[in-house]
Amino acid sequence: MPIDPTAQRPARPLVLGSTSRYRRELLGRLGLPFECETPDVDEMPQPGETPRALAQRLALEKARDVARRHPQAIVIGADQVADLAGEPLGKPGTHARAVAQLQRMSGQTVVFQTALAVVCLDSGFERTDLASVQVQFRALTGDEIERYLRAEQPYDCAGSAKSEGLGIALLEAIHSDDSTALIGLPLIRTARLLRAAGLPVP
Repeated sequence: MPIDPTAQRPARPLVLGSTSRYRRELLGRLGLPFECETPDVDEMPQPGETPRALAQRLALEKARDVARRHPQAIVIGADQVADLAGEPLGKPGTHARAVAQLQRMSGQTVVFQTALAVVCLDSGFERTDLASVQVQFRALTGDEIERYLRAEQPYDCAGSAKSEGLGIALLEAIHSDDSTALIGLPLIRTARLLRAAGLPVP
């Protein structure tokens, strides 16, 4: 039987351009070996930039930045921005900012824009995708917000809503075609782009 030359070709290394433990745990579900590296990207929005455009730009910039250091690797970049009526809400960083975010999102529908980019400089591969997740928040009392924040401390989560934890109790409904997108890495889209880049998934 003839040998398929492509079967002998070693898989390119996979690098996740993020140190987020949430994205690391999600990517681990695909069963592929990978490394993590911190991208060096300014995450400040540009004037007039929409939440959707901000998430897409940052995901691609993160992937490109790490790919420059690992030109033969397949690099994943991702970013998430909470979109409240067109205004971007990022990671709160502090308790006071988290309180303010949740007060504003109380009773509102917020769109979490989760962008993805996969880049390999050596092969010239570069593609992006985006999953929009509509999240309906309950009407929240001040006590509920305080109890949630003290228990979860989600200060590194966009919009302060850690849906994979206690944050799910803040919500009325979630609408998405990629269930992991709200946590920070849309795995359906990730698997699709990795296959396109040449990695066998699963």
